[in-house]
Amino acid sequence: MSNHSSTDTANLKVNLIWPCTENHVRKYTAQQLRYVTETPELYSKHIRPYIAQTQRTPKRLDWIYNILDGRTEQEDIVYRSKSFGHGEEGFVLLPDLNWDRRTATGIHLLALVERRDIWSIRDLKKKHVPWLKHVCAEIVKAAAEVGTGLHQGSSEDADADQFKCYLHYHPTYYHFHIHVVHVMLEAEGGTQSVGKAFSLENVISQLEGMAGDAETGMDSVALSFYLGEQSELWRKCFAKIKTGQPVELLEVS
Repeated sequence: MSNHSSTDTANLKVNLIWPCTENHVRKYTAQQLRYVTETPELYSKHIRPYIAQTQRTPKRLDWIYNILDGRTEQEDIVYRSKSFGHGEEGFVLLPDLNWDRRTATGIHLLALVERRDIWSIRDLKKKHVPWLKHVCAEIVKAAAEVGTGLHQGSSEDADADQFKCYLHYHPTYYHFHIHVVHVMLEAEGGTQSVGKAFSLENVISQLEGMAGDAETGMDSVALSFYLGEQSELWRKCFAKIKTGQPVELLEVS
């Protein structure tokens, strides 16, 4: 392997996913994309029941809980929040698969929150704003410390304003997690693209501007995003709606 500084672009990176589920195969298969709008009614009637039935199972989420409970991948944790283990406010920060772990401008970390009552952006409410602000600030500060560590031996440090936080909708896994990346990163696979990534700061601002009480949240707004034609959400929901057919997301036992 060639030697290069931490600010250079890595020559080559290969990701190996194991176990590789059918959802992974569909996600990474070359396919056409569709831009759709999910209304609050569609979410409550079809999408949330689908998530509860097929995506919130132990088989899908145990790998996350194993990390949070200290059973696996503890050597990969680059930061553990001060509040971790004291209620539901904490989180751990790990390298995302999309980062080679040595390129400073390629930093991509994943924050897994300790609390388990939030599945996705749809579960965020006005009452969560103080927590989200605190978590966001702590995440970017920790990311900057990781970046500074890669600059050891030089006079260059990483600053918090060189990092941004965002959420995916729909995410690959429905346990609330936050992506944090260096602002210079051009991520692969459109992971930061409009229609896939939602800026955490913008979501916080949207929640603050909502009329209503503390329980008002992102489940009350329409969200637009893109889906691959191989995804279940497109094939069994949005494609059906487009052609006037009934939605077939839920599995019938």
